[in-house]
Amino acid sequence: MTTNVILPALGMAQETGKIIRWLKSEGEMVRQGEPLVEIETDKAAVELEAPATGIVANISAAPDDEIPVGQTIAHIVEPGSISQPVENGAQKAVPPVSIEDGTRLSIPVSPLAARIAAEHHLNIDEIQPAGKRIQKADVLSYLQQLGQKREQEASAAQSESVRPGSAVGLLAASPKARRLAREQGKDLTFIRGSGPDGAILAADVLAASLPVAAQSVAETVVETPHSEARELATSRTWRLMAERTTQSWTSVPHFFLMRDVNASRLMIWREQVQKRTTEKITYTDLLVKVVAALLQKHPRLNASWSEGRILLNEVVNIGIAAASEEGLIVPVIQRANTLPMSQIAYQRKELVERTHTGKVRLEDVSGGTFTISNLGMYGVDSFKAIINPPQAAILAVGRIVDRVVPVGGQPAVQPMMSLCLSCDHRVVDGARAAQFLTELADVLEEPLALLE
Repeated sequence: MTTNVILPALGMAQETGKIIRWLKSEGEMVRQGEPLVEIETDKAAVELEAPATGIVANISAAPDDEIPVGQTIAHIVEPGSISQPVENGAQKAVPPVSIEDGTRLSIPVSPLAARIAAEHHLNIDEIQPAGKRIQKADVLSYLQQLGQKREQEASAAQSESVRPGSAVGLLAASPKARRLAREQGKDLTFIRGSGPDGAILAADVLAASLPVAAQSVAETVVETPHSEARELATSRTWRLMAERTTQSWTSVPHFFLMRDVNASRLMIWREQVQKRTTEKITYTDLLVKVVAALLQKHPRLNASWSEGRILLNEVVNIGIAAASEEGLIVPVIQRANTLPMSQIAYQRKELVERTHTGKVRLEDVSGGTFTISNLGMYGVDSFKAIINPPQAAILAVGRIVDRVVPVGGQPAVQPMMSLCLSCDHRVVDGARAAQFLTELADVLEEPLALLE
């Protein structure tokens, strides 16, 4: 029996996904539910799990390939079965191409890799692919190595007057540095020493041999030509966040409604719910419960904009904006309107934990219809959030803080919370949004009717 591994869609607007890397190779055993391949979508970089147990076969998509959703990218076959090459639904391997002289190459080259190589006047024959064909990543890696080599050669030439001779034996280097260089195949003449009189230490060899991939992408700092600024290398997740927020802010007509809410009853509600469950209840959990219930009465706030049409979503899936070291990710609580408070709290905890540990799954970030972003735990009073397309709205929540407000005609100190509702004016008008926000504020100030 053969099972297709299909690239799924995370949302209505998604058309393609990019292969980051395969976690299993052809001919390797994989179990159902085990991570099989890392893919990048318009929402996040996630792991796709194996749909069945068996042998991985017929991988038809290489790293950096952009694949249409719904397409087969590999097969999983029963042990002992003879898999046939993928004929339908899978991406065919790109045939060998030529760069300049029209000569066909022995190693296939992706069109993007060929274009980059031609732009930089590279000899494609000198590039060693990581897989079965030369990809964009292979060309970029070769460019980086070429640049490093030229820098090292220039540095060595500059310091030659200081170091008489070019033989390794004449270089000032510690015994440990020489041993490490031999073990790692490093040429000491290309390593700048940091010891006395420029002597090469073991740390210098280790620093020279540290691969780029081993460095934390989110923390890698690249010096620019001017010492006044530093360039911070960005992760895939951060780049996706940057692209999506820019797309949203420049293409979605935002409008914002603000409302202050007395959180006295909300605090009491949280205490009462906490007594009835072992799960830790947060204010975000309470907001998910209330918002999910109200979205059924206000379907325009739970709608999506797609190709000039308003689509009313049949389900209520609440996304929770969560920070990670790599950037913002929005995991989703599916069918939140049908869940008891304890289950909402449990799912929120599991989703946030997977976000923080980089173990986000495809289903964790798919299908959101409305998003809540709560920055109250960071001491933020209020803020405006950017809509997460194709959703129609997002709720920004500030901290609960004591303020002096009128109560019965007299000033009184009350715990207050600020809400800001961001809406897509193509889907929601001001009146509908105001009705939703007003009812939300009313329920938060008197939530006992929603107690289970």
